[in-house]
Amino acid sequence: MARGAMGIGPQGLDARLPGAQDVLEPFRTLMAQADTRIELARACLMIARDAYPELDMAYYLGQIERFGMRLRAQVGQRGVEEKVIALNEFMFGELGFAGNFDAYYDPRNSYLNEVIDRRTGIPISLSILYIELGRRIGLPLEGVSFPGHFLVRLRLRGGMLVLDAFAGGAPQSEDDLRERIERVVPKGAAGGIPLESLPLEQFLEPASHRQILARVLRNLKSIYRDADEPAQLLKVLNRILVVTPDASAELRDRGLLYQRLECWQPALADLAAYVERAPDAPDGEDVRLQLMALRAQCARMN
Repeated sequence: MARGAMGIGPQGLDARLPGAQDVLEPFRTLMAQADTRIELARACLMIARDAYPELDMAYYLGQIERFGMRLRAQVGQRGVEEKVIALNEFMFGELGFAGNFDAYYDPRNSYLNEVIDRRTGIPISLSILYIELGRRIGLPLEGVSFPGHFLVRLRLRGGMLVLDAFAGGAPQSEDDLRERIERVVPKGAAGGIPLESLPLEQFLEPASHRQILARVLRNLKSIYRDADEPAQLLKVLNRILVVTPDASAELRDRGLLYQRLECWQPALADLAAYVERAPDAPDGEDVRLQLMALRAQCARMN
């Protein structure tokens, strides 16, 4: 459990109270900007504040800048390929960042402050830092929501370089990428087309900043759901719905969580909005039954 993460006690339930929504305002303001103007590092540190309320964002943003200054001083006027080599040597050699193979599902791997402090993380969190440092030396790196494993890409004159920050920035060959696809994509999922025949390009589209942040948050959602930490899960769902306000399934999940936490009115609002958005959803009838129970509960309260 991440340092500063809260359990289900009274303090942990503050996230369900109306006033708690105020903590989301800076995040909403950031998400309201054009996608390319969303600062990934800043957004990730805002997410981390849910688990670390006293987190000093200025310190960690400054740390990234200090890393960037040191790297720029080393790189000078090198070419693109040499810059990639220098970035790998700096981040994974000099600074000592590495993928956390031993405790992959530790939530600290998803919080950028912990990644910086502990020098370890999962593919997406290491990729975010990799992208941030690359940008500071003129490398227009982009995230790739590859199936099962987040990657980074760099367009070159002669094609595209795909890199794995979880493996020290190792370049990925076509065979490497196809092997990854075969490991995680079920056979038959491509409508009868053999997986080896699928064009790689469709898996290598750049992820938007919002898509990257949504993936970070969904990782945390899975961790806190499996660990049965409803207070932290609620905070994550609140963030997801700021990043992807049209995500009906996330709205349903938050409504069901509110119901579990006995926050009847918010549960009623979320689940009613869910059935309105997705009237033909497979679980629609089950949710409507929940709504009947919630309306009765709210009536008793009045």
